[in-house]
Amino acid sequence: MAKAVWNGVVIAESDAYETVEGNVYFPESSLKREYFRPSSTTSTCPWKGQARYYSLVMGGQENPDAAWYYPDPKPAARKIKNHVAFWRGVEVST
Repeated sequence: MAKAVWNGVVIAESDAYETVEGNVYFPESSLKREYFRPSSTTSTCPWKGQARYYSLVMGGQENPDAAWYYPDPKPAARKIKNHVAFWRGVEVST
């Protein structure tokens, strides 16, 4: 079971997940959507493609761009399509 926690609250949890470059990618269906807000931030990975971000919002606090995903990953990264990973203070355990 993989679990992502921010501010003591579980924001994603799943038995099915992918690990790429040390990052745990959770299926989109496992996200607690009420805590996620789309961000306009993007970045590019040479082998995964263009990443998009979510900010986390909870209890009056915001964690900008704390989650990322690849909406249309390159073929080498296709297993993380429809998956989201975390950083910036989000605790991930497996």
